[in-house]
Amino acid sequence: MRHSRVVVLVLLVGASTCTRAPDDTDLALLALDAPALVVEIAAGRVSAERVTRAALARIAALDDAGPKLNAVIETNPDAIEIARELDRRFAAAGPVGPLHGIPVVLKASIDTADRMATSAGSLALAEHHAAADAELVTRLRAAGAVIIGKANLSEWANFRSTHSTSGWSSLGGQTHNPYVLDRNPCGSSSGSAVAVAAGLVPLAVGTETDGSIVCPAGANGIVGIKPTLGLVSQHGIIPIAASQDTAGPMARTVAGAALLLAAMQTVATAPGAYATARSDLRGVRLGVVRDHPGAGANPDVEAVVTRSLALLAEAGAELVDPIEVAVPESDNDPELQVLLHEFKLGLDAYLAGVATGPGSLAALIDYDRTHAAEVMPHFGQELFERAQGATDEAAYRAALETSNVGMRTRLDELLATNALDALVAPTNSPAWKTDWVNGDSFSLSSSSFAAVSGYPSVTVPAELVRGLPVGISFIGRPQSEALLIEIAAVFERARAPLPGPEFVPSLEK
Repeated sequence: MRHSRVVVLVLLVGASTCTRAPDDTDLALLALDAPALVVEIAAGRVSAERVTRAALARIAALDDAGPKLNAVIETNPDAIEIARELDRRFAAAGPVGPLHGIPVVLKASIDTADRMATSAGSLALAEHHAAADAELVTRLRAAGAVIIGKANLSEWANFRSTHSTSGWSSLGGQTHNPYVLDRNPCGSSSGSAVAVAAGLVPLAVGTETDGSIVCPAGANGIVGIKPTLGLVSQHGIIPIAASQDTAGPMARTVAGAALLLAAMQTVATAPGAYATARSDLRGVRLGVVRDHPGAGANPDVEAVVTRSLALLAEAGAELVDPIEVAVPESDNDPELQVLLHEFKLGLDAYLAGVATGPGSLAALIDYDRTHAAEVMPHFGQELFERAQGATDEAAYRAALETSNVGMRTRLDELLATNALDALVAPTNSPAWKTDWVNGDSFSLSSSSFAAVSGYPSVTVPAELVRGLPVGISFIGRPQSEALLIEIAAVFERARAPLPGPEFVPSLEK
């Protein structure tokens, strides 16, 4: 679905901008992280329209052409006019807010009351246009952001099949990891992460139920924040599970992610609440999680962890090593039962308000069966079918007590008993090759600790392993985002500069 992007490019022909690649000056602008770009715009050295045109040109050059990343499903046909209006308001009264003129891409499961669709990546919702903005979008517009496009995702946020391929949707095709194009971008916020990593935009919004912000952030070498459950409103986002769903910011730097989080969250923060200027980690106790799924399986990742822990210790952190969360393996099944039950209820409620498309999960299942050649060429919809029957309230309550409540209890005990400020663990293994036959090949993850409990997590790029990014996650108590952001910023400064993506076709000859 590229019709909106075509409209944008036609509109720009007379302005001699987006029919060519951005020039060196525009590329320099797009290379700035969001806080630095805010400064340039606020100082009047560059206009919102120029930045927006540069971003649209880079999307055309890299996403539609060039390596064809498939990160962006559609661009906003009104983006230029939005930027012009911001420039008019700037001339009259200065910046309208902390994100004045900054292009932001939204995951395509987030409602916008404009000419872009809220599709979840599915052909079934290709023509679904929301009647109202999601609450977080309302806040971003008020902050001066230019909502420039919708990002591709793993279709239905990776909750359609147990055999899915992350980053693929029937509407957007396969999103590619910009470091190595045949490697997977991880999901489900794959397009959001790739758009930031490839320099298409400085900021993007993803969503997570379990790993869908932190894994794509880690796999594509950017910063991702999975906030405390409820800090960012779920209103206007196609749901999976109310007890775990949250939107969160994705950016090149910790400061950029913090800036976006402050603008989009439900509870306003004081200016500078998410500070990133802390000089060291003296007085901070970090627990090193050693029993996350996949621990010890990849020697290269273990070496990254060892070097990252040394940087944290050099910065003054006191490391408590090892920490074992000791979540029974059987806890994975109760989490799934919770997700299936809440997905059925939440999706039925959302689809009931959709004017163009299936009006229920049952109708969606029928749509997919009827259009299987287009919608299910690589994997099926087993999770949809299981969710349709997941209506046992007593079983759901028992599963919720085991997974959500149980995880919170365990983390609270660990943090209190060991007097910890946060936990630290690797975010991801190097990205696997995208495989439409066998599906995803996850070998390491630490996302469930924060996801199931509803607690916050911040992932920061650590190193490249054989040309592919690996991230480090910091997980804390509810509403501890400010501290986690400080810790992440100190680590980011201590770490060697991370090379950007070079769009290598493959690591194999």
